[in-house]
Amino acid sequence: MILKDVAVVGAGPSGLALALMLARQGRRVVVHERFDRPRPVGAGFMLQPTGLHVLDTLELGAEAEAVGAPIQRLFGREARRRRIVLDVGYAALNRPRTAVGIHRTAMFDLLFKACVAEGVVFETRREITGASEGRLTDSRGWTSAGFDLVVDASGARSAIAAALRPRRTELAYGALWTTVPQPGAPFDPAALEQVYRGAARMIGVLPCGRGPDGERCATFFWSLKPAQYGAWREVGLEAWKAEVLSLWPETAPVLAAIEDADQLTLARYGHHTLGRPCANRVAVIGDAAHATSPQLGQGVNMGLLDAWVLARALESSADLEAALFAYCRERRWHVRLYQALSLIFTPFYQADGALLPWVRDHVLGKVARLPMADRLLAATVSGLLLDPRRADRTFTAS
Repeated sequence: MILKDVAVVGAGPSGLALALMLARQGRRVVVHERFDRPRPVGAGFMLQPTGLHVLDTLELGAEAEAVGAPIQRLFGREARRRRIVLDVGYAALNRPRTAVGIHRTAMFDLLFKACVAEGVVFETRREITGASEGRLTDSRGWTSAGFDLVVDASGARSAIAAALRPRRTELAYGALWTTVPQPGAPFDPAALEQVYRGAARMIGVLPCGRGPDGERCATFFWSLKPAQYGAWREVGLEAWKAEVLSLWPETAPVLAAIEDADQLTLARYGHHTLGRPCANRVAVIGDAAHATSPQLGQGVNMGLLDAWVLARALESSADLEAALFAYCRERRWHVRLYQALSLIFTPFYQADGALLPWVRDHVLGKVARLPMADRLLAATVSGLLLDPRRADRTFTAS
C-alpha cells in the first residue's frame, strides 16, 4: 500500500522527530496530543552520540548542541568517604563526541518549529486510548478518520501499548527533580555529577544549557521511593535540605533556589519491553515500547533511534507489513541489550540493602580502572553497543 496518512500519538521528542522525518518524505502527518497545546513535560536529559546522530540527519544536531551544555564525563562519589565510584569520559571513545545536556523545553522548541515548517498538523486535547484498523479513539468516545499507519509515541503509560500486553514492573525507586540555575564552582559545567549514600540515596546535578527563560540551567534530582513521597512532604523542605547538605555540602547554592516543595516533581519509573513493537497498521516507539529507569541515560536516545529506523524502513519499502517487520528486526537486539543492562545496573544505584552498593564502591570502581574498561563504559553510556546506525544497512524483510 502507498503510505500517505500517518497519525503520531504523543508530542514528545520521539513523536516529533518521527513526524518531521515522515513529513519530509512527503507524507501527511497528524500528531495527537493530550494537552490543550503541545508542550514539553519532564526534566532535562542527556542527548547521547546516538541521539545526536539522529538530530544530525534532521539538520538539528548543531542547534541542539548550541542550546544545550556539552557533557564530557559522568562523575559520581560515595558520600561518606568521597570515594570516586563512577568516572566515565566520552574522550575514551574511538570517535569521541560529547553528550549534550538539554532542557526539554529547548528540545521541544527545535523539533516543534521544524514540524510546523514542514506542515505537520497538531490535534490537541486528545487523550488517545486505543488504535484499531488505522483509527484512533479517545477517552471521550471520539473516533478518528482512517490512517494508513498509527505510531504510538505516547510514553511509558501508553494505553495503545498496554493493549499489546507488555509485562510491566513498577520500580521501587523514582526521583524528585527540578530545574535550577546552573551552579558555579566547584561544579563542573561539563559533567553530570552524582553523590551516593549506599543505593538508597542518590543526588545528581546535570547541566542543561538554556532553560525556558534563556538562562543557563541544570536539573537537580534526588532519589526517592514514590511510596515515601507523602512522608517526604510531611518532614518538610528544611529538614530535607539539611539531609542533602549533610551528604553533599556543595549543593547549598542549588538548594537555595528551591523555596517550595511544589518546585520538585516526582518521577515514577517502570520497566517493560514489548516483544514486538508493532501490530496491524500500528508501530510503537520510545518509552511506550521499552520503558526503564534512567540510570544509563538512554530513554530519549532510544526513542530517537526508533524513529530513525522506522522512518528509514518506511522509506525503503512500499509494503507496510515488510517495513514494520524490518523496524522490529533492526531495533530488537539493541533495545534488548540496553533494557537488560538497565535492569542489571539500576539496583547498584537505586535499591535497599548494603551489599550492592558495597560491590559498586569496592569492586565495580576498581574494574572500571582496568585497561580498555574506560572505552567500554563510554561506549555503553553512549548507546553504541550493538550500534544500529550502520550506514550500509538495508531495510527489507529478508
